[in-house]
Amino acid sequence: MHNRSDHFAKNILRDALSGASAAETEVEVLAATQKIDVYSVPDPAREAERAEMGLLGELSAEPSLFEPFRSTPGLRQVRSCLRKQLTWHHELERRARSAAGSPLPDADPDAPPEPGVPFPALVVISGGRPETVLDAYGCKAVRPGVYHAVSGLVLRMVVLAELPRARWTLLLRLLGAGRLLREALADLAALPDDAWEKSIATPLLVHFRLGTHEPAPNEEDDMSAEIRAWFQNYQQQLRDEERKEGRKEGRDEGRKEGERNLLLRLLRARFGELPAAAVARIEAAETAEIERWGERALGAQTLVDVLGELS
Repeated sequence: MHNRSDHFAKNILRDALSGASAAETEVEVLAATQKIDVYSVPDPAREAERAEMGLLGELSAEPSLFEPFRSTPGLRQVRSCLRKQLTWHHELERRARSAAGSPLPDADPDAPPEPGVPFPALVVISGGRPETVLDAYGCKAVRPGVYHAVSGLVLRMVVLAELPRARWTLLLRLLGAGRLLREALADLAALPDDAWEKSIATPLLVHFRLGTHEPAPNEEDDMSAEIRAWFQNYQQQLRDEERKEGRKEGRDEGRKEGERNLLLRLLRARFGELPAAAVARIEAAETAEIERWGERALGAQTLVDVLGELS
């Protein structure tokens, strides 16, 4: 996944799942030279957080590979995802054997399954209904918009166009396009300011509207337009808040403060409460440095990756 909408999908899944799981993006599947879009392993100590995540929490209740498609994937694309799933499980077993000090030849067809290594689920997220895929793998609906494949094939299909328009599906519906995305953005805006969905989605929506300056490809025009409309409304809300608080800053200082606040929101959404030294460094920084940190933040695994070592 290389374009802006793909990066947005991976980041929103990773950041949401990180609230109750160990989630990472761009996981290399070495034998197949493929990368898993998002791999999530649930944290047993965070069941309460996962329960609040609605459908995404249910889908992440077991180790899972998440592969989002804004359009409707065909059999060839889903088979590619299944190759990742199989190869990744093989790699997990290999690592477990190595850690236990009892490696077995990879080519041994009689090697027993490694105890304690669950077979990860594959969650394919589709914009539309993939009829050929659902038919080929005997998928049955377990709830509106969610399908399970035949027993033995740990495949979940999520059809965004069929999900109910409800809060428990909101984070997933933000991965859609056109009408689905417009409705999801409207639902997001209607939530309280302290809603957890806003803490995840707002920094990413702002970044993917402003974080790159090159023109978006044609296939992403609809996403760019929807997020642009959302962003304009978001800007207006911020201006209204500033007027209510009687702020009188000049244009340049106001822009710097807005970008500083945006970076703080993004970092808190990614890494939780920030050390005082990190907040002080951001508050003292100039606009160019704030923008540079904002670019680093989306791909960073730790706060140090963004700001460097804090004294």
